[in-house]
Amino acid sequence: MTKQIWLNLPVKDVAKAKDFFWKIGFSFNEQHDTPNSTCMVVGESHFVVMLFEESLFTGFSQNKLTDTQSSSEVLISIDAESVAEVDELAKKVEEAGGTVFSPPTESQGWMYGFGFADLDGHRWNVLFMDFTKLS
Repeated sequence: MTKQIWLNLPVKDVAKAKDFFWKIGFSFNEQHDTPNSTCMVVGESHFVVMLFEESLFTGFSQNKLTDTQSSSEVLISIDAESVAEVDELAKKVEEAGGTVFSPPTESQGWMYGFGFADLDGHRWNVLFMDFTKLS
């Protein structure tokens, strides 16, 4: 069976995308950097998100790109350790040039989170889940 899974995303400008994600707190495995791609590492399990220049991505996928301004290909969800971390990340996203499309708010009485679009319009969801409040 599979040993690892990673996500591949098309970006218009690899350097700008890397700078954006760096500013909001993500890290990179620079051993896998090329002029047309970069390897972003997410979370404790080191989930890999590869950011590929659009032309390279379409070569792999053999399909046209989704227009992220009018539709979503995926909603990428990541967890946060606290309400404060959610609020801090929302601020960093705006400062780095991203778009908060759903401001930080409580949901269903046990979750707190926000949604943002990165520089290429990919949608992300950040959630703090307080399981002690789940009934």
